[in-house]
Amino acid sequence: MKQFIDNDFILQTKTAQYLYHTHSEHLPIIDYHCHLDPELIAKDYRFDSLGELWLANDHYKWRAMRANGIDEKYITGKTATFWEKFEKWAETVPYTMRNPLYHWTHLELKRVFGIDKILNPETAKEIYDECSEKLRSPEFSARGLMKRFKTEAVCTTDDPVDSLENHTSLKKEGFEIKVLPTWRPDRAMAVESPEKFRIYIDKLAEISGIAIENFSDLIAALRKRHDFFASVGCKLSDHGFEKFYAEDYTENEINAIFSKVYNGKNLLQSEVEKYKSAVLFEGAVMDCEKGWTQQFHYGVIRNNNTRMFNEAGADAGFDSMSDPTVAKSMAKFFDRLNSINKLTKTVIYNLNPRDNYLVATMAGNFQDGSTAGKMQFGPGWWFLDQKSGIEMQINNLSELGLLSRFIGMLTDSRSFVSYTRHEYFRRILCNIVGNDIEQGLLPASELSFTGQLIENISYYNAKNFLEL
Repeated sequence: MKQFIDNDFILQTKTAQYLYHTHSEHLPIIDYHCHLDPELIAKDYRFDSLGELWLANDHYKWRAMRANGIDEKYITGKTATFWEKFEKWAETVPYTMRNPLYHWTHLELKRVFGIDKILNPETAKEIYDECSEKLRSPEFSARGLMKRFKTEAVCTTDDPVDSLENHTSLKKEGFEIKVLPTWRPDRAMAVESPEKFRIYIDKLAEISGIAIENFSDLIAALRKRHDFFASVGCKLSDHGFEKFYAEDYTENEINAIFSKVYNGKNLLQSEVEKYKSAVLFEGAVMDCEKGWTQQFHYGVIRNNNTRMFNEAGADAGFDSMSDPTVAKSMAKFFDRLNSINKLTKTVIYNLNPRDNYLVATMAGNFQDGSTAGKMQFGPGWWFLDQKSGIEMQINNLSELGLLSRFIGMLTDSRSFVSYTRHEYFRRILCNIVGNDIEQGLLPASELSFTGQLIENISYYNAKNFLEL
């Protein structure tokens, strides 16, 4: 019987093992999309316990605990200690078999803490105490954990009104890992709540120094902040929404819509979509002018559980896949930019696997020979960053595009130990390609090129494509 998470975990053939151990395993990590808190990096934060490290912000684990019948007190509650929460997580872990959390949990124990034991209620206290003790030492600080995985660069997710003071201080200090901001202007598009929108616009006006009285002023303020982000090293933008927006609009219409929502009036759905279309387009033009890469995460429907949203807030594990009709609006959005030569390098992430072929073929419509893989079908995201989701994305991209130009994996995580997801991805990638060679679907005679392909997808493509 094969050992769990041994040296050849997931690698089913000799060729897969060769590709991983020779060409992928030891490469550095480019984590080009994550949700790490840059303040924790700047302070070189030390986590007090494994409970804090694992359970303070991980909505993946929270969802599993709820599904296992754990009371919310031990999930997002404020009264339970981290040990009490961890004890409930350890109770849940055995029931996560065949969920990626089971693999991730034990990969992190093994790679970060050198622990081979299976986490369950019997081993919980021993594992908790050993890991918590290690976390108090300097090599297990926030920066120490990043260095442990040979992390070369991370791109955090930041709002246009963020000061970026932590990114600036890290750069000034000369911290060897690049910690770069990513421009995420979602709140500038969030017109569904006029009151919150006005508060945000006033904050943007204050920090940009530009009085915002109309849509043109808004774009001027965003452009000024965009310039500031570039000065701190930003090279990527990111957008998270349910669907693409590409409605036709006029300048007068958008100014009227902006005035209406800023003055506290609810918008019609048609007005919402026109406004979002305008902001999305103008932002994409800015990105192109600076040579940034734009990222689009679409297909999520958020905060579905109203009662729990009121109790626990956003990002607490109550989001899911949506099923919007996006093909025409996505095509129109990219074509509108391409027609004026303002379509920059792009990564598209779909949350619903139904759209895999849609995204792969859409990307092919706008490849133009200027940059290899200019339009990227992004890696499996959120609910799809598990084994079958990763396999589907790799296979679908291979069938309809160029896997060889793929920029590979990211963590999309708030955790400093989620870098094992890069290992998980690399093993799955090597297993797919290695199995193809063993089955005669790819030539064994081209193993040197195949090895370079694995290295490129694991590391070099992201480094070169994103200029990190």
